[in-house]
Amino acid sequence: MRTHKGETIAPLRARLRALVANPRDVDMLLADVTGRTPAWLFAHGEECIDPMPIEALVRRRMDGEPLQYIRGKVDFFGREFFVDDRVLIPRPETELLVEAAIARASHGARVLDVGSGSGCIAITLERERQDLEVTSIDVSVAALAVAKRNARANQSNVRFAASDAFEAIRGEFDLIVANPPYIPRADYAQLATEVRDHEPRIALTPGPRGTEMIERILGASRAPMVMLEIGFGQLADVRDVARGYEIVEVINDLAGIERVVVLSRHGRK
Repeated sequence: MRTHKGETIAPLRARLRALVANPRDVDMLLADVTGRTPAWLFAHGEECIDPMPIEALVRRRMDGEPLQYIRGKVDFFGREFFVDDRVLIPRPETELLVEAAIARASHGARVLDVGSGSGCIAITLERERQDLEVTSIDVSVAALAVAKRNARANQSNVRFAASDAFEAIRGEFDLIVANPPYIPRADYAQLATEVRDHEPRIALTPGPRGTEMIERILGASRAPMVMLEIGFGQLADVRDVARGYEIVEVINDLAGIERVVVLSRHGRK
């Protein structure tokens, strides 16, 4: 990649877009660097800028680093969340889990989010349903630092705690929500490079079966209702380890994959 002291936007943009799999990534990074919108950049291609900052970012993208980490942010449920390699990048599919919890949580319910990550689930729940009392836990202190930063940025009142599953948690909860690690270990090696080499392994795979964390949650939970995001083809496995819970609803994602399960301790909807 050549480096120039100054370059007009249009040829710089064209040159860099040819280097990446998704040319739109360059537009987004260029907008971040210049503080302009992609539309403005397209309309002002004759403007001259220093190419070095954007070239450095595109080089990271060419090396496989996820765009969200490079930008340091991701949109989730209409809010902006800070992300880096301490946390899993929030996916659109996880919004289905949040939507289900928003719709089903009783007024004033105590909610426990297992696996804070960026905090996107817990913070969104608390902001959308401010009657809820939301606690979020994570075994990773590094992830909790990111979640707390996002809580401050979004003026959220979520309470965070370091805990491996429920080990450090006391008290009763009305609803437990979780997007647990669910990728079987054998499948982990087949993940896209930018996922496998950059996102935290602990947030992706819990062990050989992929259901180890789901089993821990359902085995230790006493909440009347649990909502889980699951992986492709895992519904039967979840049913097998439900341990006193009954699946009362299954929500498919846009690809038709069974993505969110709603479980009730007494089989009540």
